[in-house]
Amino acid sequence: MAVSTKKHEMPVQDPKVRAHNFDEVALGYDEETAVAEAERCLHCKVPQCRKGCPVSVNIPEFIGKVKERDFDAAISIIKENNGLPAVCGRVCPQENQCEKHCVLGKKGESVAIGRLERFVADTYMAKNEEVKPIEYAADAQKVAVIGAGPAGLTCAGDLAKKGYRVTVFEALHKAGGVLSYGIPEFRLPKDKVVKREIDNIAKLGVKIELDSVVGRLYTVDELMEEEGFDAVFLGTGAGLPRFQGIPGESLNGVYSANEFLTRCNLMKAYDFPNYATPIRVGKNVAVIGGGNVAMDAARTALRLGADHVYIVYRRSEEELPARKEEVEHAKEEGIDFRLLNNPVEVLGDENGWVKGMRCIKMELGEPDESGRRRPVPIKGSEFDLEVDTVIVSIGTGPNPIIAHTTPGLDTTKRGNIVADEENCATSKEGVFAGGDIVTGSATVILAMGAGRKAATAIDEYLKGKKK
Repeated sequence: MAVSTKKHEMPVQDPKVRAHNFDEVALGYDEETAVAEAERCLHCKVPQCRKGCPVSVNIPEFIGKVKERDFDAAISIIKENNGLPAVCGRVCPQENQCEKHCVLGKKGESVAIGRLERFVADTYMAKNEEVKPIEYAADAQKVAVIGAGPAGLTCAGDLAKKGYRVTVFEALHKAGGVLSYGIPEFRLPKDKVVKREIDNIAKLGVKIELDSVVGRLYTVDELMEEEGFDAVFLGTGAGLPRFQGIPGESLNGVYSANEFLTRCNLMKAYDFPNYATPIRVGKNVAVIGGGNVAMDAARTALRLGADHVYIVYRRSEEELPARKEEVEHAKEEGIDFRLLNNPVEVLGDENGWVKGMRCIKMELGEPDESGRRRPVPIKGSEFDLEVDTVIVSIGTGPNPIIAHTTPGLDTTKRGNIVADEENCATSKEGVFAGGDIVTGSATVILAMGAGRKAATAIDEYLKGKKK
């Protein structure tokens, strides 16, 4: 039987309905669709798909189990390498990773690996099976993990399975990092997915200390010298927003995407006044940037009641860094893409509130160091957009608190921690780092890959110390 060149469609909420609610957009495969999609896999002798997975999930093996309807075996295979499968199945950019290497993609569409991973993870979670806690040795060594985001949680889970007593210190009042404060509910449900994945890690025996700002509550040195931790993993992410530095950015009604999404996702501003976190959206919103975070902010603004939401991006659609699926979903919901435009000033009224944004039209010149064609302003092409809210989504940097309170820890000019690419070791003995704090803003799965590498390296380091 010939293999279909097309993936099975992902069922989604109607765009006109979902643009006004925070329910999950993608509804997931049912069993028959998942099995039919699994049957498209060619089970290549040399599977290229696995090379594209930052955590090295045995993709052909788990898909083979889906084909056999042995979903318990499928989740066991995934969980050998991935502690957050229901998250990854939803937010990983599979099209640039595992699916990019699928042989079927050369003549048609690759196997929907991410959708199958989500199906397996959701099927497992629906069973509500109890996670067995780890039985720790009396002399088990202690590891501190700073930051309960994807890198920290992955590192903590892997270390617990290796027999280490792990305590995760999280600065915010909820664990999850960007999974909780950044990615919106309609892409990643918090109670249904994020909380349950984190609970499963805690059930292994991992302690998660919330509202614990390392650098204020303890320093890294104090954790090791006074609190008895044998090693430390730094996975504090990159949550410090960047701005363009244009006039008017301090006006009322200008948000960083980070603040806007944190207010909405973590502090539940979308459910005001039931939650005491107000958020002002206004009628017309401009989001500056073209990545996944920009799409999240624009689609969130729409759901909060904005009449018109613009994405203002200085390059063309071809260069948009956001996932194709997220761009398509935003367009379906009515987001207005103003491409090849760059803001030069935020305009304010006499009371200090945003009333508009001045932009200049751009054209693409020669490629820059990133390989993308450099946007060049067109002289005399300025125009004003009438908006009352501006959300800046042009990237984030590392919070400097750890670096400033940890003598001997090397950082880059941008403030990122310097760590070995292979073993995540920093310049300070016993201290390891990974994820966005090292690389700058990247994907959830790359941060998880760093967490896995670090756990392996910490295990080797501590075994070496015991000898």
